[in-house]
Amino acid sequence: MNQLWAPWRIEYIQGEKDGSCIFCTASEKEIKDSLLLFKGSFSVVMLNKYPYNNGHIMIAPVRHVARTEDVTTEEGSDIFRMISRSTTVLTALFKPDGFNIGMNVGKAAGAGIDDHLHMHVVPRWNGDVNFMPALADVKVMPEHLSATFEKLKPFFERFTGS
Repeated sequence: MNQLWAPWRIEYIQGEKDGSCIFCTASEKEIKDSLLLFKGSFSVVMLNKYPYNNGHIMIAPVRHVARTEDVTTEEGSDIFRMISRSTTVLTALFKPDGFNIGMNVGKAAGAGIDDHLHMHVVPRWNGDVNFMPALADVKVMPEHLSATFEKLKPFFERFTGS
């Protein structure tokens, strides 16, 4: 039997689940621990700790809200602005060939965090679906999450106050 080493998963598996919302508490933690790239008046931008691809970003309203119909005009506009800025930054740094952008609303739709709406911005490259997901149900990540964070953080710091 072949084994694949994924030591970052043990933190999630054995970690204490305190019931807190990662989007609401992100600014209360060490920035590297929360993976918070940006917090504005209406939205937050974070790296996904368990990404589909390198550079997988999540954008959420600052306010804890679970339903799309409860998002204010200001929140919706700011989230879309941050999607645009995020794709600009990701394009400049990682040169993806495209993006998957979307949200899963509710547990039945696949939302891992179903009580706080959030958008996913996932960079994609031609040919990034290699043999590993098909044969071993495993995704190969070519760069460590902390390295991706260090590359992205300075770009998002420029957005503070704008």
